[in-house]
Amino acid sequence: MRIAMVSEHASPLAALGGVDAGGQNVYVARLTEELARRGHDVTVYTRRDAAELPDRVPLPGGAVVEHVPAGPPEVLPKDDLFAHMPAFGAHLARAWRHERPDVVHAHFWMSGMASLLGAGPHGVPVVQTYHALGTVKRRHQGREDTSPRERVGIERQIGRSCERVLATCTDEVHELADLGISPNQVSVVPCGVDAAHFHPGADPATGPAPAREQRHRLLSCGRLVRRKGYDQAIRALARIPHAELVVAGGPPASRLHTEPEAERLLKLAAAEGVGDRVRLLGAVDPAHMPALMRGADLVLCTPTYEPFGIVPLEAMACAVPVVATDVGGHRDSVADGRTGRLVPEGDCAAIAAAVRDLLGSERTRRRYGDAGRERVLARFTWRRVADGVEQVYRRVAAGHEVGSEVA
Repeated sequence: MRIAMVSEHASPLAALGGVDAGGQNVYVARLTEELARRGHDVTVYTRRDAAELPDRVPLPGGAVVEHVPAGPPEVLPKDDLFAHMPAFGAHLARAWRHERPDVVHAHFWMSGMASLLGAGPHGVPVVQTYHALGTVKRRHQGREDTSPRERVGIERQIGRSCERVLATCTDEVHELADLGISPNQVSVVPCGVDAAHFHPGADPATGPAPAREQRHRLLSCGRLVRRKGYDQAIRALARIPHAELVVAGGPPASRLHTEPEAERLLKLAAAEGVGDRVRLLGAVDPAHMPALMRGADLVLCTPTYEPFGIVPLEAMACAVPVVATDVGGHRDSVADGRTGRLVPEGDCAAIAAAVRDLLGSERTRRRYGDAGRERVLARFTWRRVADGVEQVYRRVAAGHEVGSEVA
């Protein structure tokens, strides 16, 4: 099949850890890689954000990234890209006039907007993955939500206009229904993890982890943004003696002092009396992340909301148990009481209690870790994800009806 991936702000070439570079980049990169490995002709369309970027960049495995001119060739905040989506869509329409894809997979709502503009003149079916919904963001961020005011209405229109919505978790199906998008229009295929890279094997001598003191180590990972809930982990740490919290993510360590969120978290740690037990590592080379995870007793995932969340899968693949807030995709990935614990969002006492309980039993941690690895291999490898996505592509491209069952 000829597959067009449209990911307007999340390039598979981007360095992870920035404000707008995270799980979506990983999803697009790994899914593209797996589909190309199966012999599909895959092109990823993403916005040109630097003048010196080549028009096309080959990826290992045979896929290609095409940089689309839409707006100034410079890095812009994600929410500022909305005004440039008509130009993005017009470029796609021109490109697809000469080389029509069999299916378009749009990632994020603005990509959906551009994809429908580009695909419409050529009758190409569009599959939409939102990765995050405006209604959820608005509910949790309130006045701090910087999304364009048109976002929710356009998301609803995309869901009703595309051939298929591909959700990443069951919680999203309910959110889409509240938005007015029928479950009959939705298939569920989760995110995945590279289980060969993230594994429970022995570590090399090198790695980014700071020297361990005589303490249990708790690890949190991801973009250094407020919704990731690192403040909840810090407040919980004040109730967990003999433990330290390591936070990986954000800008390079040399630039952490310029990062407002890092400053906020360090001030909070000092105020909570745990300043000597909280360490911010900044950006960590993805090659070193498995070793960092394997060096932790527990991985904490405490966001206020999470459309899916790849970090729990990475931890489980490394056979490390997870304590996660009971939100969004965590409900699908973490098996409560088997691979980790789900705790109420915002309840720092509950987070602390779950952590203390697990730290008190190495046997339970080992059992949870083994079960987590098994769960990942059974459900969350990129091969399994590509199986489900490919099935949706083929049915949509063939014009077949697709039921609402999980793919």
